[in-house]
Amino acid sequence: MKLLAFAASSSKKSINKQLVTYAAHLVAGAEVEVLDLNDYELPLFSVDKEADLGKPALALAFLDKIAASDAILISFAEHNGSYSAAYKNLFDWCSRANGKVFQGKPMVMISTSPGARGGASVLAAATTSAPFFGGQLKASLSVPTFYENFDVERQELKNEELKAKLVAALANFA
Repeated sequence: MKLLAFAASSSKKSINKQLVTYAAHLVAGAEVEVLDLNDYELPLFSVDKEADLGKPALALAFLDKIAASDAILISFAEHNGSYSAAYKNLFDWCSRANGKVFQGKPMVMISTSPGARGGASVLAAATTSAPFFGGQLKASLSVPTFYENFDVERQELKNEELKAKLVAALANFA
């Protein structure tokens, strides 16, 4: 299985990228590709920009990565209760080229934050909207208080209960 994984964040020190990279490598037998949203930075979407630029090559390249995958794993960063600007902008550009951005792929969506809710608000928005954009949501999981539950040096969950929940969520790819 070709698993496409990415954090919906542009932070170079993204805790969501740490989590999604760890999680992706828990999927037994998967050929994992972890993308960095910084490689897909685009001008702020507007219909005026779209008229000027058409469909940008980076948005089409991102959609090609989705098309070439068998499954998608996303970890959402929460900015003021919603998507990060970097993710939302890329998503907006991609949705103009293909309204079914996720192209029928099975998906697991996760999130984390330093706080007790672990990005629960953005995860709720993402899981609710995924089917409208061609995603087959298989499972979701919010990981609260990242720095208490994730060993940054070892790059793994140290909370065994959360690790078991993550493994169970990822088993839905099978």
